[in-house]
Amino acid sequence: MVDITHKITTLREATAIAIVKTSSEETIKRIRENTVPKGNVFEMAKAAGLLGVKKTPELLPDCHPLPIEYTGIDYEINGLDIKISVTVKTIYKTGVEVEAMHGASIVALTMYDMLKPIDKHVEIGTIKLEKKRGGKSSFRINSEGLLAQIVVCSDTISAGKGEDKAGKAIAEKLNNLGVSSEIKIIPDDAEQILSVLNVSEADILIYTGGTGVGPRDVTPETILPLLDLQLKGVEEQMRNYGQNRMPYAMLSRSVAGLKNGKVVLALPGSTKGAAECMDAIFPHVLHVFKVIEGKRHD
Repeated sequence: MVDITHKITTLREATAIAIVKTSSEETIKRIRENTVPKGNVFEMAKAAGLLGVKKTPELLPDCHPLPIEYTGIDYEINGLDIKISVTVKTIYKTGVEVEAMHGASIVALTMYDMLKPIDKHVEIGTIKLEKKRGGKSSFRINSEGLLAQIVVCSDTISAGKGEDKAGKAIAEKLNNLGVSSEIKIIPDDAEQILSVLNVSEADILIYTGGTGVGPRDVTPETILPLLDLQLKGVEEQMRNYGQNRMPYAMLSRSVAGLKNGKVVLALPGSTKGAAECMDAIFPHVLHVFKVIEGKRHD
């Protein structure tokens, strides 16, 4: 199965439809009057559809098992056609489109099976996804024109005794979002950290390193007093995301805030820690620029 461990949990919803085509008014009448020999068509098909949604990952090899938190099945009779609508909801890392479509398919097959003794020409028509929401597609962020500066805070790397990997990992993730970036390497020195903060013209300033509990880890203390606004929710998201993957993440002192209209972040110096923080908050953190722009026009 596709690796989804890097994704964040959001509300996911999908609605799929299927059409069952009958061939006579008599068939529709018997469905309405509940006189079909095999039983109540709508209720039996609904029960089958609920089971179909739940069993989707058992039948489709690449489909992730996930918690189904709501399934709604509705019917609409249009002439000789019966429209089946299946809505599925979950709060998880991946969507429920396949579950909704599978549920709609099972409902349609059950109706076909129950109606074929009385309607030899019944058939299943369109089965398709009608709508979905949740995940990145529902929270589109415009990153066009944004510039980022990545500041690697490391005595070792700045002295040429180590290779920068965290900064490059951050740059790669920004590039995938369409955000241009440049990397600057400095020691774990408060004066140099401040200097970059005061002169940087980037829209996004990302420090990596100096957020631990070592004697030279001074990035948070240096940055926090100068922020115009601290984004505590962003900080909580980074730590929560990391904690779910590595227990040592509770020791991280990652910082997020605003300074002169730019987003300022302080991430861990480890490559994995920095990459996980990026996955935790991007691209959604970029929504702050839309909020700032809106306030400027109020």
